[in-house]
Amino acid sequence: MTKIISSPNCGNSPKMEFLKEFNIAFAKGNVEFIIESVTDEIVWEIIGDKKIEGKEKFRKELEKMKSEKAAELTIDQILSHGKEGATNGIMKMQNGKKYAFSDFYKFKGAKGVKIKLITSYVITI
Repeated sequence: MTKIISSPNCGNSPKMEFLKEFNIAFAKGNVEFIIESVTDEIVWEIIGDKKIEGKEKFRKELEKMKSEKAAELTIDQILSHGKEGATNGIMKMQNGKKYAFSDFYKFKGAKGVKIKLITSYVITI
């Protein structure tokens, strides 16, 4: 079971709560929740590594990553404003590896929660 540590109080912000749940789904390998949360034209750019375009390629990448399970997810910050959002924290994997991450999101619209662009910065710590 993945331990979740989340400092931010998402309060009355549905988008911030959504980003929290999105990150938890990522840590737990909940591919279906993640896929339902993005547009068909999703673009995921992992800086310094790769750029994934389209929902099917995105799904395949998530399926590949699913085998590496997170033991703990710490979310330090969640930000949301209009059509944009961001999260950062640390993910500790079951195999002992640790990653610090910052993810920046662009939503389809100011009111919706479908993600159309993710830019990820990930460093091994």
